[in-house]
Amino acid sequence: MPFLISALHLIHFLQKNNKELAEMSYLKANAVLPKNLIKEIQKYVQGETIYIPKPENAHRKWGTRSGARKTLDERNQSIKDSFKSGKTISQLAEEYYLSIETIKKIIYKK
Repeated sequence: MPFLISALHLIHFLQKNNKELAEMSYLKANAVLPKNLIKEIQKYVQGETIYIPKPENAHRKWGTRSGARKTLDERNQSIKDSFKSGKTISQLAEEYYLSIETIKKIIYKK
């Protein structure tokens, strides 16, 4: 198994560091994997497109790369602060163009 994990790291490295490969919708196994690993994979699947997921620790939360997550977190904190300062849920819904239920979810989220 350590060999398989290192092959996955190789693919990740190639995708991050080679624009041409990163822009492709798939990678050819012969271009990035050792022959003995390809033979091992062929015991399970041949001639098919397979998805190899990222390791769990490589996943990013939604919006972290684009900055959208940070923007929403800041907006939500502003909503919570305004509510603590006395604004009503209805006022906040109108001000932020959100439904009353969405404002409640933001305010009462732990």
